[in-house]
This record gives sequence, C-alpha cells and structure tokens, in this order.
Amino acid sequence: MINQDWVGLAAGTLTTISFVPQVVQIWRTKHADDISTSMFVIFMTGVALWLLYGIYLDALPVIIANAITLLLAATILILKFHFHRNKS
Repeated sequence: MINQDWVGLAAGTLTTISFVPQVVQIWRTKHADDISTSMFVIFMTGVALWLLYGIYLDALPVIIANAITLLLAATILILKFHFHRNKS
C-alpha cells in the first residue's frame, strides 16, 4: 500500500468511528429526537455518492470508509425512527 492510501485509511477511520459514540448514545438513552432527519438524509446521500466515486476510482480507502459511514449513519436514522415510534 502506498503512503497516500495510509493517509486515506487513517482519515476514513477517524471520520467513520466518529459516528460510533452517537449510535451508542442513542441506543443507551433510547432517545434521538434531537437528531436532524434532513441533515442525515442529505449527509447519507453525499456519503453514498462518495462511495460510488470510490468504486469508480477503485480507491479502497474511500470505499471502505464510506461504506461503513453509510451503515452507521443509516443505523442512527433507523434508531431515531424506531425510538420515536415506540415513544408515540
């Protein structure tokens, strides 16, 4: 792996794992009312496009980071709807 791939993997790892504390917080508190649905939908669309871009370029760091980030962001939205529905 060349040096720029390591930089990409480090950047992707840090930005991706930044979502883990939010997922854990929502799971523990069973509360996600303060999460903006529109922000996460826009963000997930952007991440999906980055994932597609990474696939086009065959750039493994971009593919891995964005696939996992998309999964974590989707988890946050799913939990938001799940706990909101159960609260109602």
